[in-house]
Amino acid sequence: MAIAHARPGDVIVVSAGQYAEAGSFGDVLANACVAKGLAGLVADTGARDTQELRKLGFPVFSYSVSRKGTVKETVGPMAEPVLIGGEIVRPGDVVRADADGVVVVRREDLKDVIAKSRARVDAEDAYIAAYRAGKSVIEVSRLAAVLEAKGLVIDE
Repeated sequence: MAIAHARPGDVIVVSAGQYAEAGSFGDVLANACVAKGLAGLVADTGARDTQELRKLGFPVFSYSVSRKGTVKETVGPMAEPVLIGGEIVRPGDVVRADADGVVVVRREDLKDVIAKSRARVDAEDAYIAAYRAGKSVIEVSRLAAVLEAKGLVIDE
């Protein structure tokens, strides 16, 4: 079982194939993950016990919510690349997720992705500061010339 072999800080990524609607993960296994210090679970199958998962605070990103239970007798490969959501996830890849979705970053691309992410956050912080200072979206995004070229003139 992946939980038994995972190391603290790992994210478990599960592809269940034809069992996409089964509730194969719930609060019992989430407690096992928390006790082991795991960081989260991403699965193309269902999760159940969602209230308990929220209370526990263990991040679970699943295809669906389903009360259909499963048995613990199916064994699949571990620590191998897995196809999930149309993306191949390899052991060692960095998996990050939030309420908007899940992203996978190849370990060899991590430095570049971090630099680009920081630059984007800095740019967005500057946009927000400009809006709070009273500038319009047209000013901040430099849209006046674009809009004028399309025949729309905005009097500010």
